[in-house]
Amino acid sequence: MFNLPETHFHFGGDEYIYAEISREMRIESNFKALAITKELRKKEIPGVVDIVSANSSYLVRYNPDIISAKNLLDCLKDIDLTKSDPKKLHFSARIIEIPAWYDDPVSRECSYRFRNRNPEPELSNFEFVMKANHFADKEEFIEYHSGTPYLITMVGFLPGTAWHFPLGQEPFEVLQAPKYHSPRTETPERCIGTGGAFNVIYPVNGPGSYQLIGRAAVPMFDPKGQLTDLKETAFLARPGDIWKYRPVNESEYHQIMREVEAGEYRLKIKEFTFSPLEYMEKGKQYIREFMEDF
Repeated sequence: MFNLPETHFHFGGDEYIYAEISREMRIESNFKALAITKELRKKEIPGVVDIVSANSSYLVRYNPDIISAKNLLDCLKDIDLTKSDPKKLHFSARIIEIPAWYDDPVSRECSYRFRNRNPEPELSNFEFVMKANHFADKEEFIEYHSGTPYLITMVGFLPGTAWHFPLGQEPFEVLQAPKYHSPRTETPERCIGTGGAFNVIYPVNGPGSYQLIGRAAVPMFDPKGQLTDLKETAFLARPGDIWKYRPVNESEYHQIMREVEAGEYRLKIKEFTFSPLEYMEKGKQYIREFMEDF
């Protein structure tokens, strides 16, 4: 049985309660944050305005004219106590396939354009990440990166940006890369980046500092509601979901893009109940079990 960190609560002015589960990124802390925030949304507590889950913490905004800080804090502590039992951390999740064109010309050109902000400016971002993780063969790197499922630990920054963390790996197995010395002023939409131990897909054009290693063929943000799978919220990412990259070549990438633009593309999605307890006890075996028919 694994132990969960104790949550520390802090007030932020008259409208916020910040719950800090741990100061470092621990996967069990994220499991707890996800389980608690999902339970909070389910309860629909009058006066709660917004609930935001982060990597190892969460933030609750409330209306003090409707619910007092003390009453809300008591409620949060009750839920926190319940979700401190590893047996009660399970939550609904989706596995989603992300078709990805690795080392594509758009992300490569962007990395060269901002090369002066990178630790090794003579390399493309893709080459830099390969070197940082001791890969000499491009296909071997792609196979390693795409062979790992990633848990969406939080959503934020630009609309629909999802930070995702590798599942089932020991610390020494995790791909890691330093971020830019200073952020890019532009990142093309759908570019896949890696920074530290995290991955991210930029949903829209905007600044960024993660190393760019490829581009997703599917949108992260669909404000026009073109795709059936994104009509509900317009955003693909949800905390607690699991993303699995599938490498595609240039031809398949453009074919998927044409289907997306025509509103015909359907994402490969599997819904299931994720058990952090089973994951912590069984590790890679548990991942093989929930991924076997995907």
